[in-house]
Amino acid sequence: MSARGKARRRALDILFESELRGEDPLKILAERVARQEPPVNEYTSTIVEGVARHRTRIDELITTYAEGWTLDRMPAVDRNLLRGGTYELLWMPGVPEGVVISEWVHLAGELSTDESPQFVNGLLARFKQLKPSLTL
Repeated sequence: MSARGKARRRALDILFESELRGEDPLKILAERVARQEPPVNEYTSTIVEGVARHRTRIDELITTYAEGWTLDRMPAVDRNLLRGGTYELLWMPGVPEGVVISEWVHLAGELSTDESPQFVNGLLARFKQLKPSLTL
């Protein structure tokens, strides 16, 4: 797994943990940075901070375009995969879009249900297509 792939996975871990604990992801991130075991990659921090900053808009987009699914009905891991992937895809223009989608779909395949990779791929691909018209 690439360094950024590991950073994405660590960001997902932090986002998922913060949701399960009902705590701010920035608080969980700060705890992990302070502990430094394992050290938190700067790219992980960028994703977690970005999701926290844009969470309302990210959740609006997911809710609008996830046909037949509400955020509450999605597995928690899928919600957080989509949050991380959506942030990276829409707010980090220097990262190749195909790589972003591929990496988050790979994590879905590793960590979620059998249907999750297709679901994550479809939604992130839709955001890629709509990106020029989305108000961020």
